Amino acid sequence: MKVGEVAAATGLTVRTLHHYEEIGLVAPTGRTAAGHRVYGPTALERLYRVSLLRSLGLSLTQVRESLDGGASQLREVITEHVALADDDVARQQRLRSRLVSLLELLDGDRDPSTDLLAILQDMAVLQPALERRVSILVYADIEAAHAYLVRVFGLGAGELVRDEAGSAVHGVVQAGDGEVWLHRESEEFGLASPRTLGAASATMAVLVDAVDEHHRHAVTEGASVRYPPTDQPYGFREYGAVDPEGHLWSFMRPLD
Repeated sequence: MKVGEVAAATGLTVRTLHHYEEIGLVAPTGRTAAGHRVYGPTALERLYRVSLLRSLGLSLTQVRESLDGGASQLREVITEHVALADDDVARQQRLRSRLVSLLELLDGDRDPSTDLLAILQDMAVLQPALERRVSILVYADIEAAHAYLVRVFGLGAGELVRDEAGSAVHGVVQAGDGEVWLHRESEEFGLASPRTLGAASATMAVLVDAVDEHHRHAVTEGASVRYPPTDQPYGFREYGAVDPEGHLWSFMRPLD
């Protein structure tokens, strides 16, 4: 099956299938003479397993560990997930009990304020939580960008995924409590590096402990600084620099 056919059959997007390939989770069986991805029985079976585990709420990291670790790892992950599901069921049951009690109070003369507060607390816990923030920047040369961001800007070195030919197709760098994914250019999705476009359509701001010290390090490593450390009227001291492909980075700290 071609990638578009797989997407239509599974309900996944083509972009999701491309991402699974980039991170080494599900690789297509091969390509047609025209370069289109095709998926055979083995790849489709793995994709089915991935989709099943994702539907159970497992993260992509947990899915990969489960598939690569065999039955014992899968059992461990599912056991952990069962425990989380039990907690959710218990909270739902507690919420239902309080709602029933509240209905009874509304038929009487008691003030339901205390019970309403407890219900609101339970509802807040049951709301889907945002887990983390991921920013994405597009680069023509992911490997060079990854090395530069780590060396010059001091970002944490994360995963660097390569294709079968050895070319970097996905990169990750850590920036404090968040991650920045380095995405390859894609004509299909209209994604291009500022170097290709001749202009940047996004910027990145990172909070650092000491702006001036960070600036000195970046200059020493050859950063292209656009403006030096400056106290801005909106309450931050910051400086700006562009990476080799033209993304503007601001490194900042709130003013005392």
